[in-house]
Amino acid sequence: MGKGGEDYGNQEKTSSRASDEIGFPAWARDVKDCEKHYGVSVKSGLTSEEVEKLRDKYGYNELEKHDGPSIWSLVLEQFNDTLVRILLAAAVISFVLAWYDGEEGSEKEITAFVEPLVIFLILILNAIVGVWQENNAEKALEALKEIQSETATLIRNGVTLPNLPAKEIVPGDIVELKVGDKVPADMRVVELISSTLRLEQGSLTGESEAVNKANKPVSEDADIQGKRCMVFAGTTVVNGNCICLVTQTGMETEIGKVHSQIQAASESEEDTPLKKKLNEFGELLTIIIGVICALVWLINVKYFLSWEYVDGWPKNFKFSFEKCTYYFKIAVALAVAAIPEGLPAVITTCLALGTRKMAQKNALVRKLPSVETLGCTTVICSDKTGTLTTNQMAVSKLVAMGPTVNTLRTFVVDGTTYNPFDGNVREWPSEHKYVAHGMPTEAALKVLVEKMGFPEESVNVGSSNKRDLLYCCKRWNEFERRIATLEFDRDRKSMGVIAGSSSGRKSLLVKGAVENLLERSTKIQLLDDSVIPLDQNMKNVILQALKGMTTSSLRCLGFAYKDELPEFETYDGNQDHPDHKLLLDPSNYSSIESKLIFVGLVGLRDPPRGKVRQAIEDCRAAGIRVMVITGDNKDTAEAICHEIGVFGSKEDISLRSLTGREFMDLPNKKGHLRQDGGLLFSRAEPRHKQEIVKLLKEEGEVVAMTGDGVNDAPALKLADIGIAMGIAGTEVAKEASDMVLADDNFSTIVAAVSEGRSIYNNMKAFIRYMISSNMGEVASIFLTAALGIPEGLIPVQLLWVNLVTDGPPATALGFNPPDKDIMKKPPRRSDDSLISAWILFRYLVIGMYVGIATVGVFIIWYTHSSFLGIDLSGDGHTLVTYSQLANWGQCSSWDNFTVSPFTAGNRIFSFDSSPCDYFQSGKVKATTLSLSVLVAIEMFNSLNALSEDGSLMTMPPWVNPWLLVAMSVSFGLHFLILYVPFLAQVFSIVPLSFNECLLVFAVSFPVILIDEILKFVGRCKSWSQSSTKRKTLKPKSE
Repeated sequence: MGKGGEDYGNQEKTSSRASDEIGFPAWARDVKDCEKHYGVSVKSGLTSEEVEKLRDKYGYNELEKHDGPSIWSLVLEQFNDTLVRILLAAAVISFVLAWYDGEEGSEKEITAFVEPLVIFLILILNAIVGVWQENNAEKALEALKEIQSETATLIRNGVTLPNLPAKEIVPGDIVELKVGDKVPADMRVVELISSTLRLEQGSLTGESEAVNKANKPVSEDADIQGKRCMVFAGTTVVNGNCICLVTQTGMETEIGKVHSQIQAASESEEDTPLKKKLNEFGELLTIIIGVICALVWLINVKYFLSWEYVDGWPKNFKFSFEKCTYYFKIAVALAVAAIPEGLPAVITTCLALGTRKMAQKNALVRKLPSVETLGCTTVICSDKTGTLTTNQMAVSKLVAMGPTVNTLRTFVVDGTTYNPFDGNVREWPSEHKYVAHGMPTEAALKVLVEKMGFPEESVNVGSSNKRDLLYCCKRWNEFERRIATLEFDRDRKSMGVIAGSSSGRKSLLVKGAVENLLERSTKIQLLDDSVIPLDQNMKNVILQALKGMTTSSLRCLGFAYKDELPEFETYDGNQDHPDHKLLLDPSNYSSIESKLIFVGLVGLRDPPRGKVRQAIEDCRAAGIRVMVITGDNKDTAEAICHEIGVFGSKEDISLRSLTGREFMDLPNKKGHLRQDGGLLFSRAEPRHKQEIVKLLKEEGEVVAMTGDGVNDAPALKLADIGIAMGIAGTEVAKEASDMVLADDNFSTIVAAVSEGRSIYNNMKAFIRYMISSNMGEVASIFLTAALGIPEGLIPVQLLWVNLVTDGPPATALGFNPPDKDIMKKPPRRSDDSLISAWILFRYLVIGMYVGIATVGVFIIWYTHSSFLGIDLSGDGHTLVTYSQLANWGQCSSWDNFTVSPFTAGNRIFSFDSSPCDYFQSGKVKATTLSLSVLVAIEMFNSLNALSEDGSLMTMPPWVNPWLLVAMSVSFGLHFLILYVPFLAQVFSIVPLSFNECLLVFAVSFPVILIDEILKFVGRCKSWSQSSTKRKTLKPKSE
């Protein structure tokens, strides 16, 4: 068993409770043996001294508190990421250099500190978000504790003690349970006080109905659902009362085991597929940055380190600390350029927008990365009850007596919910979000009554309330009043009510198992209300109809009545009536319910949801396998799976449908899970669910797991995507999940997967866009260093481009419309690369062009008075040769080098005292041109990212109007820093003239033409590969 799915017996125990459980299976022993083993009498309970000893041995009856990671360890964990570490190193180095510059009191002090402070701010915000998400993981364990009972009624020292704190219970205690009580520990039922005992334990076992309990032992190897003489902590008594003996407390209870499994599963949580890819990208980026920084260093080492050769040996070394620092700053700028700092923020924004879209489709995402993970889901492991079905018991077939003997009338009943107006009884002679309070079977029968309508002859004219909810039930209650109830018991398998009409006539109405009612019936009522004797032939006809309904996994109930009740003729429900004592003894019920008149039967089921079949077909088309894992019984689950399309109508499912125990006994579990198509696992326990999820993940599958109960929480935590039910789900399941379905509908999962795929495609588009932009920045800095020209872009400018200018277009790419065939393609593998070799080559070409354009425009300003017919001499700047520009460091040795003043906006730059400053402070106009070209190229490049291979002719920019808005915002922000003097000073830039803006456009626009050519080549490659595949496949098909 893997993490989170360990067998309970394998976990080390410090106490002896584990050996008690393994050595003494209380569910398989009779009451006397249990009393002897625990050294207690059911009548008197434990003594105070025994309780103290047992508490010292076993501790308190409460779940352990797992100390979560400290806040500081969570903070440090956020920095355990390659990209973050590179950013942190760049920020520290930038801060040190800023401090060094600041000592000189220069103008650069403000700009130098902006960069490290912004990077630190990004890292702090990233850490805060990460810590907040990590803290949420512990809430599932806290929610589990709320399920536990707080008080209990115990028998100790021969005295009944009500409302004792449940945490003080010890193994061997005697506990009394009654209707509405929450079970405080795992206990053996030793005595039934009422005739029946039923518990709602579906949240723990996955069963769709309340379960009858008894005090008779069961098989030693029974599964949790089969332990009918055991009650489990956290479950609720819905009918009856009993006396129980505590067998397990605290962490040894079934709910305690779930607690341990949630803890183990949370410790084994893995990174999402996207995070893994980004980590791989960060590691690759580290190597690339290291190599390029080393190259920059080697290319420029001659500028800060020189030596002379004397007798063949290098001597007289000269080192310039100032120039060494300068080129070190270039290396830092290179690191800043290579890291897409804005990527985490843009990914978070895109995922947050995705969660809003999903919320509109009733999928509430609790953890942002889940949005992306949904897109690569390959297997959906779904619970049956409440997800594939409505979890609202409904009558689907009604069988009544025919007009003559040996004939039956069968009616199909439409509708799948508790809404009485949802469908009707087909061919019934009648005109005609609901939640049931009480037993689902009773609710289904009330809904059936509404669909059948009230007999016309009994309806008073024109009641305005005729379409009111439960109108017919209310009308019947006016005519027939319940006087007494004969409770259900497991021996006679029926329950009855004595009703009195307004005329004073008494009737006994009985419902129960069809076979048992037939045995106690002597007559039948035909269509015309005539009553005739029930013979064997008619019994056979009814039993044949029953068989047909049970093979369809319908739960069948028979109905009968009796008009002759001489002993209750005058009974009105008064406890002083002499016949009332007959009702106090359940052993009398069988004789009272005899000589009945049989009237018909119904078939009930928890029906499948309306859109589930189509959703499963959509999953099949999308290459997603659906596996149903339920705690319900095998026959019912198989019938539902056939109906909703998990299995074909006539498909042999002997190898596809197993119980949880049968699966665990398989020698090759992974081989079973590799089968194509749907699979079913019934009677599944929590550890079975975990094992299935663990094995699927080991096979490389991306698993989405649905669940609503406490028993589902560990598997929800272990799965790649845990999906809890919003309506029927327990708080434990919701807290352990990544996503909550507001409508509990399987179809919503499929819609969420489609949205997840769309979001991933859009994320891929903006990740490619940002990475290609950063490649251009790296190329720009590398070319600057390689050519030896002055630094064109400073770190704070690159940071501005990466964080602010690139951010809006990248975010807007998250609004790209989804492909129409998005759910017709197979899911991507979790190890698929973000960037293919061809895409990488494409963006290397684009990156090289960005580098050439940004460096080129810098050189053009220094060396040309005009370019492409655009006049650049209007500011009066001095032209130099390319040789002078490339060797600007030797400027002080040039003879008669002078520079004329030039204008930039309202400022005049003069270099009379130091002409060589023309290549330092005088490069401000050239730097502004380089920055503006970089911004413009990246805006145009965002249009290229609309489609991976589609031309802008087929996918024009207006298909995503948000992108056009984002480009306008980015250009607006750039103009803001250009033309607002304070901001221009911070970013070391100056305003541009109209001609200079024209030059920026002329140099930037070709990036669209270059990528259009590359896209065309890519499409040609795709067509060539697909035609080659068709040619190779053709002979096979022939």
